[in-house]
Amino acid sequence: MLAVLDTWWGGLKGAEGATERALLLPRLYFQHFTTTSFLVERADGEVAAFLVGFLSQTEPETAYVHFVGVDPALHGRGIGRTLYRAFFALARSQGRRYVHCITSPENTASQAFHTRLGFSASEVKPDYDGPGLDRVAFTLDLATEPTASH
Repeated sequence: MLAVLDTWWGGLKGAEGATERALLLPRLYFQHFTTTSFLVERADGEVAAFLVGFLSQTEPETAYVHFVGVDPALHGRGIGRTLYRAFFALARSQGRRYVHCITSPENTASQAFHTRLGFSASEVKPDYDGPGLDRVAFTLDLATEPTASH
C-alpha cells in the first residue's frame, strides 16, 4: 500500500505528508484487521483500491474506517463507495450501529466524498492526532443509512 500512496495522494503535504501516511499504515493493520479490511487488485496484481477498517473493542456499537485509498485513475467509478458499502454491511452484521473515520482538513476531496456517503462532519479538531495534526471527524449512523448501493 505504501508504494502507491504518494502517487495517489499527489504529494499532499509533501515529505511530511508522506511520512504521516506511512505512519498511519503500519504492518499491524494488515496482520490484525484482515477480516474487516478490503483490497481491490487489477488483473496484473497491482493495487487498485483498499479500505482498512476495524470493529471497536471498547465501543460495541462502533466500527472505524482507518484508511482508504483508490487509484485516482479509477475515481468516479464507484469503487470507494463499494468499499464503504461492503464495510457498512460487515459492521451491521456484527451488530454495529455507527461508523467513524477522520481526514485531514486539507483533504477536501475526502471530506466531500464522506459527506456524499451520508457522514456527518465535525468542525476541524486541532491537534487531534498530535501537535499540528488537525483532523475532521466523521460519523455515520447505520440505522439511517440505506443498505442498497446507489
